[in-house]
Amino acid sequence: MLIDTHAHIYLPQFEEDIDEVMKRASHSGVEKILLPNIDLESVPQMKNLIQRYPDTCIGMMGLHPCSVDENYIRVLDSLEKELREGIYIAVGEIGVDLYWDKTFLPQQKDAFRIQIDWAKELNLPIAIHARDSFDEIFEVLDAENDDRLSGVFHCFTGSTDQAQRVLNYGDFKLGIGGVYTFKNSGLREALLPISLEHLILETDAPYLTPAPYRGKRNEPSYTRLVAEKMAEVYGESISEVERITSMNAQQLFQIQ
Repeated sequence: MLIDTHAHIYLPQFEEDIDEVMKRASHSGVEKILLPNIDLESVPQMKNLIQRYPDTCIGMMGLHPCSVDENYIRVLDSLEKELREGIYIAVGEIGVDLYWDKTFLPQQKDAFRIQIDWAKELNLPIAIHARDSFDEIFEVLDAENDDRLSGVFHCFTGSTDQAQRVLNYGDFKLGIGGVYTFKNSGLREALLPISLEHLILETDAPYLTPAPYRGKRNEPSYTRLVAEKMAEVYGESISEVERITSMNAQQLFQIQ
């Protein structure tokens, strides 16, 4: 069994062929697909897909840092209500993104803290988005970390030292996707000292498609390509990588 722990397959890029996408995922061994939320607009899209595929798709609730603006408190109020009334396995996708725009950095950090508090109160893990923002993320986590905090650094692309710092927080995993298959990313070398017990698989579909399909739309069936590359790098069988990463995801997100 494979688990794609991070995919946005409720987005318009999948409207025309979602049934085929789901069939390919199943045929490649992907039995669960975890759906992180983005903003208010994406909530009904995500919920509709979960209702359509209730045995496969599982939702998270949160506000993506790229969607944080001057109205973030009002948006968070609505998303918190949805989180408390619905069935969600994590608070996400949350964090800090300084790649596109630094205008709302204070608001991003405040939104991150607020949503961490939700997660700790509700005993849920968090799915962290960190792009050009490890220092800012670590600053918040250093202040907020306690034994109630758990989660995943989604799409981890950091160094060995940054990976170890993440794991030092406690019950945290590193989400590994298509970048792991890129020849010159350096990620495979950075993660080699890190045990498989700390890794989970993801796609971030429709983004960050693994080789050899880089540049095309990503989808959950490509989780297997990441697992195959991981098996090659770690010198393990594909079945062992499947077993360990799926067990890690099941433990973190409390899914059967």
